[in-house]
Amino acid sequence: MLRTTLLSFTPVKHYMALRVIGASTLRGSRTRYLSLSSVAKSDAPRSDQAFASSPTALGTASSASEGGDQLTTPDAVSTVPTMVRGDWVLFHPVYSPEEVKAVEVLHHKAKNIPDKIASKLVLLARFGFDFVSGYKHKEIPPESNMTVEDLRKNGYLLDEHGWLNRILFLETIAGVPGMVAATLRHLTSLRLMASPLRSVHPHRRGTFMTLRKNSIWFRALILGAQGVFYNMFFLAYIVSPRTCHRFVGHLEEEAVLTYTRCIKDLEAGRIPEWTNKPAPEIAIDYWRLPKDATLLDVLYAVRSDETTHRFVNHSLANLNTRTDINPFALREPDMFVKGTKIAFERDEAEDFVRESREIMDEKREAQMGKTEA
Repeated sequence: MLRTTLLSFTPVKHYMALRVIGASTLRGSRTRYLSLSSVAKSDAPRSDQAFASSPTALGTASSASEGGDQLTTPDAVSTVPTMVRGDWVLFHPVYSPEEVKAVEVLHHKAKNIPDKIASKLVLLARFGFDFVSGYKHKEIPPESNMTVEDLRKNGYLLDEHGWLNRILFLETIAGVPGMVAATLRHLTSLRLMASPLRSVHPHRRGTFMTLRKNSIWFRALILGAQGVFYNMFFLAYIVSPRTCHRFVGHLEEEAVLTYTRCIKDLEAGRIPEWTNKPAPEIAIDYWRLPKDATLLDVLYAVRSDETTHRFVNHSLANLNTRTDINPFALREPDMFVKGTKIAFERDEAEDFVRESREIMDEKREAQMGKTEA
């Protein structure tokens, strides 16, 4: 059984604004619970030649490579960059091209009443969101000869403005759960003078901004949605943290689905306005992308990050928030696990924690041996 243990953690409040193409928005707070700098420095960088030589490979920071800073490790999720160019480039995973392509659209099957409630609430929220944004996902008929313009007129495709509206709204609302859960778990920690399950996983995804100036109506809609959602989620998290994590897990499932469809349309040439569109410098810095990265590379990185939140929240929903520790406080699985598996069950989380401790003990002993030598 996973027991609560006191962990060394370093809280870091992170507010990241990413200009990917258009307006101004602010994305939530994040907390870093365990400093892994001493661990990361002992790791060797990736030796994948295909990854290193690929001109469009994700996960390669040109500015960092020029300075010789180590940005990736064999267990990519333990990456702690030693070079930063602003607070938006704080700790986050660096995804390889193989990892971003390993993501699958998955769905967690409800096992009990709270799970069913969370799932239905997300479906209800998606229905409302689709209705307000005018989104209708219709499968393109096989052997269709319609042009992109015809497909858009007939409701089969979104144009670049439609996708941007959808992504902006999704990202501005998605930051609420992390802030709420972080606040309540922090207050619980202070009240109990202990370190309970560190329930919140750091937010590391970028937001899409500056494509255009958003209207007053759109900004008011976001403000209202954030206010309502924050207060409702705050009260719900007090009552049942596990149900809230399940809710967020289902919410991230929808996010992965949305980005997957967007990527599919972009790769098929159905969003010509974004074809080969260069990624903004701030996105390149944040996601450690190469200088010639495109918007497609950014979408792949963001989808991978959404997949991490899907996996983490569904896994936390399987744990006991009073007795279990966060299995991801020490390290995370790579995207080949998070992209193809919906969550850790409780016994799997326990095994993962044990394995993480063994790895850290081995690295600590190795470092002590080097110091003594």
